[in-house]
Amino acid sequence: MSNTYDSGRLNLPFVGICTFGKYPYVQDWDTIDADVAVLGAPYDFGCQYRSGARFGPRSIREASTLFSFGHAGAYDFEDDITYLPAETTRIVDLGDADIIHTDTENSHRNIEYGVRKILKAGAVPVVLGGDHSVNIPAINAFDDQEPIHLVQIDAHLDFVDERHGVRYGHGNPMRRAADKKYVTGLSQIGIRNVSSTAREGYEYARSVGSDILSVRQVRKLGIEATLERIPAGARYYVTIDIDGFDPSIAPGTGTPSHGGFLYYEGLELLDGLCKRGTIVGIDLVEVAPDYDHAGSTSTLAAQLLLNLIGRMLHHR
Repeated sequence: MSNTYDSGRLNLPFVGICTFGKYPYVQDWDTIDADVAVLGAPYDFGCQYRSGARFGPRSIREASTLFSFGHAGAYDFEDDITYLPAETTRIVDLGDADIIHTDTENSHRNIEYGVRKILKAGAVPVVLGGDHSVNIPAINAFDDQEPIHLVQIDAHLDFVDERHGVRYGHGNPMRRAADKKYVTGLSQIGIRNVSSTAREGYEYARSVGSDILSVRQVRKLGIEATLERIPAGARYYVTIDIDGFDPSIAPGTGTPSHGGFLYYEGLELLDGLCKRGTIVGIDLVEVAPDYDHAGSTSTLAAQLLLNLIGRMLHHR
């Protein structure tokens, strides 16, 4: 009796072209037919310190080939669930939005265009950053959708309104999101220590309905109690800044901050979110691979995303 492992190509992780998870590449964005569509947003002109996140999408795709699962999907013996089963998983990679050097407005517009195409096709957008400013055009694209609740995993609050005329850098995205009528609230998780946002920013964030938790507060509460603070049954947009995780496992980022989450804390939080409501959009940002010669940051990003997508599709 033959099984799926014996048929077709072996297709090892180091063979072939690096699409995300080795899923099909779709060049024509008017022909998206999938449940999830991955879009690269290799923009990092919003950085205030170290650049390099423009290479994030490429590095995450390459790392994701390790988890491309061959023919059988991804069996998790702890959950006794096969996530991403080959016969029903419909994920495509759209390549990257076009980035125009030094031009924030048009680069962001091109990212927004891609996300709108994904939403129009009825798929869930997964945006690979780039710096955290790419969240701004991604959220803009939801203006004709049902309301969303934003769940952020990050070391930084990113709630600066305007500084020296800058309103669309990587310190601004959560403030820009909070300005939207269709963003009903924010859960900002992992925020810690020295932040780019001043005290007034924290006070304003809370005044408009943001729930802010540090890593230490989450550990004291526990994951289940943390999840209970997030509105149940809502439509969640999840934005993951890789610096929400500790530099010991994610050194490849522009603004590392010690005291961050470890892998399973992040996974359990995201797993619980998939069971609590409906995830309608995802971005993962600030992976800057050149600061991590072991490649563990890109591996973390890819592993988190594939686990999140698998759980999202299974539980919805």
